[in-house]
Amino acid sequence: MVEGIAAITQRIAQIQTTIASLSAPAAQPAATSGSAFTSALDDALAEFEAPPLTSALNAAGVPTELAAYGNGHIPREALDPVGDTGHRLWAPAADSLERLLASAEAAGVTIGITDSYRPYDVQVDVVRRKGLYSEGGLGAAPGTSPHGWGMAVDLDLDPDAQAWMRANAGRFGFVEDTPREPWHWAYEPTA
Repeated sequence: MVEGIAAITQRIAQIQTTIASLSAPAAQPAATSGSAFTSALDDALAEFEAPPLTSALNAAGVPTELAAYGNGHIPREALDPVGDTGHRLWAPAADSLERLLASAEAAGVTIGITDSYRPYDVQVDVVRRKGLYSEGGLGAAPGTSPHGWGMAVDLDLDPDAQAWMRANAGRFGFVEDTPREPWHWAYEPTA
């Protein structure tokens, strides 16, 4: 049933993207009404978004199918691509992020991805270069980062995109959970 809902949700996102890409005939009102239509459509379709997956996490909040690999040791083929961005995440997070990006695009908002799944050796390098978060730096202790489970992304957000994320990301299971890092968004399927 969840797969069916995900397929429907993906189709809705495709339709939203198609609608947003259509150019209005010359007799149409100014572009702001098109933006209003896109916003209204986005809001109306929000109720049809797939519910977040919760049964796929263990008691520690780790995806059950990835837990045996360990944080930062997940093989590439165990993660799903996020569209054609070159980034990979845990399958439900990748699907939700694709829907989020399509919804943002339909609303005229551009969101880029700067980081996603982070292997253990990269986590070590981040701490070496940027310090431990608990000591005022920007890196999680290696082996504890949600990036290492394919459940977090770092995004390239201008002020409009940041505002859109804060208003809409929760509908897709993403939360801004790290103070001092407004670019970091974690997938929390119970959000």
